[in-house]
Amino acid sequence: MMEDGLAPPARRAPIKCPAVAAAEDVEQLPTPTVTSQEFLQFKRKATTIVEEYFSTDDVAATASELRELRVPCYHYYFVKKLVSVAMDRHDREKEMAAVLLSSLYGDVIDRPQVYKGFCKLAEACDDLSVDTPDAVDILAVFVARAIVDDILPPAFLAKQLPCLPDGCKGAEVIRRAEKSYLSVPHHGEIILQRWGGIKNITVEEAKARIADILEEYLAAGDTAEAFRCIRELNIPFFHHDVVKRALVLAIERGGAAEGHILDLLKSASDQGVINESQIIKGFNRMIDSVDDLTLDVPNARCLLKSIILKASSEGWLCESSLKPLGSEPKKVVEDDPAVKRFKAKAVASIHEYFLTGDIIESVSRLEAENSSCSCFFNAIFVKKLISFAMDRKNREKEMASVLLSSICMPPEHVVAGFHLLVDCAEDAALDNPAIVEDLTMFFARSVVDEVIAPSDLEAVEEEAGRRKAAGSPGMLALRNAHAMLGAKLSAERILRCWGGGGTGKAGWELSEVKDKIGKLLQEYDSGGGVREACRCIKELGMPFFHHEVVKKALVAIIEKRDKDERLWGLLSECYGRGLITPNQMTKGFQRVADCVDDLALDVPDAGKQLGCYVERAKKAGWLDASFSAAKPGQAPVPDGIAVCS
Repeated sequence: MMEDGLAPPARRAPIKCPAVAAAEDVEQLPTPTVTSQEFLQFKRKATTIVEEYFSTDDVAATASELRELRVPCYHYYFVKKLVSVAMDRHDREKEMAAVLLSSLYGDVIDRPQVYKGFCKLAEACDDLSVDTPDAVDILAVFVARAIVDDILPPAFLAKQLPCLPDGCKGAEVIRRAEKSYLSVPHHGEIILQRWGGIKNITVEEAKARIADILEEYLAAGDTAEAFRCIRELNIPFFHHDVVKRALVLAIERGGAAEGHILDLLKSASDQGVINESQIIKGFNRMIDSVDDLTLDVPNARCLLKSIILKASSEGWLCESSLKPLGSEPKKVVEDDPAVKRFKAKAVASIHEYFLTGDIIESVSRLEAENSSCSCFFNAIFVKKLISFAMDRKNREKEMASVLLSSICMPPEHVVAGFHLLVDCAEDAALDNPAIVEDLTMFFARSVVDEVIAPSDLEAVEEEAGRRKAAGSPGMLALRNAHAMLGAKLSAERILRCWGGGGTGKAGWELSEVKDKIGKLLQEYDSGGGVREACRCIKELGMPFFHHEVVKKALVAIIEKRDKDERLWGLLSECYGRGLITPNQMTKGFQRVADCVDDLALDVPDAGKQLGCYVERAKKAGWLDASFSAAKPGQAPVPDGIAVCS
């Protein structure tokens, strides 16, 4: 076996860990064969590039030199070399290495190559420890930093650990990264500042600095000074926030300000100050929050669409890489008879739910009253549900959280409901002195229940911060929820905050529930009876969590390329009996779609298989015809490609 995994032509390559093998398969598909001599030449040049980067701190030049080598299939070695050299240097070089990886990710070095580079580092940790005694701790920080910077999937930890020999230092790296760094409260800021990153300022301070830079640019018009200040921040992985905040200013102020902002972003792209992936990420964040901006600028959507067209025509933005902006939502007036009618029926439905506890009936009534899935109506329902629950006992609060997690409602609709709750929190505080504590728990619980993502809650806080005082009840609740979610073992405490444990069985932890679901599916797949499996699912007493059954069954089907159709047949039986509702079925499929990239590391054709199963589910009536497993900007998977057909 030659160095770094290259096998001589006459010998068969050894079996690799599935996670590594999947990453290698992905990167080898489009890559031409490269000789061993060319690989040795790449190693020499990569070493030179790394040394020059530590001398010059020029990210753009380093990216250009690496790109010119035209051997992307060996970029994993560059990742390994960069980190291993930095490990033996000062904190300055370690921070420079982390910043460079974040800057090159996606634009120069693709995801499988970064993944493979860190796999190689973990495997080589015993050798690295010879020259660097604290190699385990340093490499653990690099792994944690890569996960925080979103260039390495969190699943790397669980997938790589079984691939390493017991007792090796690489396994210790994985465990330390997870337990000593990623599991501590406020781990993001701690890891980012470990080597003096982002000038020892918090994320909030970095956002404030970016806002000041843009204001000064609009006042003085000095592009060079703006670029100098942006570079001085030394946070290339956070440049998407520069783009987003610049777009907000362009939309809010319009006119000459819009022209100046577009000139700044175009120059930043042309000069390499902000790379393409960060520009796209910034535009996508703006697209996600444009509906909130319409509260202050009614025509914000049209203005953003115009900006995208201008940027695309000038050649510094790839419009096809952006999320769909969608059409202007229909304006709904509070005094509209339809709104009043929906509010009255929503109130009646919520009161009935608190009396009967019938989740399926409540979900059906909401779907019937809001057949068009209007964001405005769903937001009203969320507000009413939580408002009524806060005026009642813990039982109703727990029931409200359970219902919210059972409804297959788009996250942006829930976020809109939270905005309404924040807006009316001051008035509600007159009747409910404990509103800050109640809202805190509802916000945190929605994240733990995966109703919304942590980034959605951050977006609510960011948007509310523009309109609300820092000491207002809504802002206090949002900040408290953010702090609570960052605490160690917070999920279990939040799930039990109202005595429900998040499940139908008091005292069960979330991990126990998932384990029980996994075991009952394994028992059924090993030859158990369908009636017994359905009975076990029903006895869990948690219909709002049946999407976990769907997710685990689908993942197992995809991983095994299920030929005997047992697990698929179980899903069919559960759906036919009404044990798994359409909402839970949709949520389960959506959760698999959200993690299909990580799944593809073990099963390269996971996306194709999922596309096939989605089509089967649609034909069976489990999923709505509009459901798609494809991500924005990604082509849908054609029928019949995957093995499931």
